[in-house]
Amino acid sequence: MEQNEKRKLLRQLVWDYNISADDIEAVLKGIKVTAGPFTREKLLIRMLESYPWFTIIQLISIEDIHRLLTRDMISRLRSQSLKEKYEFVRNRLQQIVSAPG
Repeated sequence: MEQNEKRKLLRQLVWDYNISADDIEAVLKGIKVTAGPFTREKLLIRMLESYPWFTIIQLISIEDIHRLLTRDMISRLRSQSLKEKYEFVRNRLQQIVSAPG
């Protein structure tokens, strides 16, 4: 994915706030704690509810998704079908991504 496209997707993610793509990316990378009202977890929830899986993995690493995608986060998704989809993804990531340590 080209950087311009990535920046556009990050800005669209927080369309209702005036937050720069650089600030959003810094939060996703763990450089900043928040951008406006958004933490990494809140940004990931928006991604899960807005973008297809193959777009999400181009915006945030699989390792970060593995760390952030908890049962609690999944329970905060609005749609039951998304909850089921990402519970499956969470289980698969536990099998294929080795935990740090």
